[in-house]
Amino acid sequence: MRPVIVITVAIATGLFLGILGSTKGSVAQERLMVFAGSASKPPTEEASRLFERKTGIGVDLTFGGSGYVLSQMMLAKAGDIYFPGSSDYMERAKRRGVVFPGSERIVVYLVPSINVQRRNPKRIKSLKDLTRPGVRVAIANPDGVCVGAYAVEIIEKNMTYAEKAALRKNVVNYTGSCAKTAAVISLKMVDAVIGWRVFEYWDPERIETIPLDRSEIVRLGYIPIAISRYAEDRDLARRYIEFMLSREAATVFKRFNYFSTPEEAFAWIGESKPIGGEYQVPGEWLSSK
Repeated sequence: MRPVIVITVAIATGLFLGILGSTKGSVAQERLMVFAGSASKPPTEEASRLFERKTGIGVDLTFGGSGYVLSQMMLAKAGDIYFPGSSDYMERAKRRGVVFPGSERIVVYLVPSINVQRRNPKRIKSLKDLTRPGVRVAIANPDGVCVGAYAVEIIEKNMTYAEKAALRKNVVNYTGSCAKTAAVISLKMVDAVIGWRVFEYWDPERIETIPLDRSEIVRLGYIPIAISRYAEDRDLARRYIEFMLSREAATVFKRFNYFSTPEEAFAWIGESKPIGGEYQVPGEWLSSK
């Protein structure tokens, strides 16, 4: 009988250890849900992976136009972090009670520009060149994408009625996010977009930046971040924000040529500009292409 007892004990011990191991393995990983405008997509993806490795906290990223992901958050009543591409949509989120205003921080700064195909085959050198016949232009949908609102603001400030009409004839697409705005240049679907200066550093082999004249730039953009009202664990959300403001994350953003301070952006532009704010897009621009 002794061998039977030994085998039975061994089996029982194995089952116990197996159950214990299974219990340990079933412990859910702490996770954060981040709704982000895609103006920061490449560095945010990389910095979030670093955060995961450093903390063991998983990060689920949802990218899109800042207005669109804000709507997703509100419909789902979910999400721990709101990370839009500009102040415009953070101001809306604060008015609608979607974020805790006191948790808002600025991660990096952005400058609007013209982006063209590498080597600039259409020889686009200025904003007015986008009105030339045969130049295919795209802008982000200003109804839900921050860089689209900046594009319209720049057009409205700097062009005559006739020039605006000529440019609108050349606009062949409203894109649904910053990432898609950069992609239409990378894929040679258009000749130019009014986008962010950093698009060139997302895909330097296929995108080139043409600076706007300093007088044409209305304001400096920035990328804010805040804790959502729907956050299940505000301490975890706070840890993520602290990491995105850390030197380690700043190194990632710097590699993609984002500006860490307004002064860096002003030096590149050549003069100081208003920072952030909110622009009300005229209704004539809000009909989709």
